[in-house]
Amino acid sequence: MQEYTSKEVFNQRFVEMNSDEKVKNRETTYDNWLADYEAEIEKCETAIVDLGCGLGNNTYFLIGKGKEVLACDYSEVAIETLQKDVPQVKTKLFDMAQKFPIENNYTDIVIADLSLHYFTEEVTKKVIVEIKRILKPNGVLLFRVNSIHDDNYMLKQNTLDKDFFWEETQQKSKRVFQEKNIREFFADWKIEKVKEEKMLRYELEKIVWNCAVRKM
Repeated sequence: MQEYTSKEVFNQRFVEMNSDEKVKNRETTYDNWLADYEAEIEKCETAIVDLGCGLGNNTYFLIGKGKEVLACDYSEVAIETLQKDVPQVKTKLFDMAQKFPIENNYTDIVIADLSLHYFTEEVTKKVIVEIKRILKPNGVLLFRVNSIHDDNYMLKQNTLDKDFFWEETQQKSKRVFQEKNIREFFADWKIEKVKEEKMLRYELEKIVWNCAVRKM
């Protein structure tokens, strides 16, 4: 059994999303969560890394702010869609669970919107180390992850470690977080924001943690 959701599952998901006219026409609701960090984004002079960019909701927001973006994903379909729709955006295709093909101290901002919660505890820690490596000193990671209180999108099958779940039928993985988990994972970062909130991008209400942590 794979430790986390395969790229084939993500590819199929994005194929289905691309067939939805509202998605294709960018009519789906974007919850504008990055507006909370506009001051940080505005002063950024490096390319912002959108980690697990999907079809580019956050990338589009950043472009609208006049920012350079490096959009990264595990899914070929996601990257190919962005290359077609936004050819000026730089992209990288890679597995977050492996070493990032990005140089040390590359950026002042990494965004990981709903992309850090697919892994075991061990792999999550490795991903966080890689994010720190590509951030410049005093750089910031802005991210959202599943809350343990999110009943609508919880996977209950096959607990693999603590709050990490595997759904065999759909071949999907998911980690849920309590505030203490976030603080443990980022114990050697400066934690600037950890806020539980409702997210309304999807059909059903989703509960997530909205967080900002700074490299020390």
